[in-house]
Amino acid sequence: MHSDIQLTATKIAESAGAKAEVSIFKNYDPTINDAKLTERMVPALQRAADSPLKPAVLGGASEDFSVFAAAVPGLYVFLGITPRDQDPAKAAPNHSPQFFVDESALWRWPHWR
Repeated sequence: MHSDIQLTATKIAESAGAKAEVSIFKNYDPTINDAKLTERMVPALQRAADSPLKPAVLGGASEDFSVFAAAVPGLYVFLGITPRDQDPAKAAPNHSPQFFVDESALWRWPHWR
């Protein structure tokens, strides 16, 4: 992944007549979900997500959650909050001014049980 990032940045810079210097700092290990915990939590996650899940043992490429998951079994998941009438593939990404949370996707007391 690091070589892909470096190559992409370099080639984009070259296409604009510039040069790119890429420095990658390895601060966190990859986030790897605990397989047993993931399997155990699938039924609860399916109820929370209101849709079928395909559990993955691997999490994100790099995330500080990996520090916690190295100490105790961990599970890092994303639950969708995109409005039901919107294609998730076309939704604005996190940290975007267009990012929108459909609050009806969030359970409220006492409905979370």
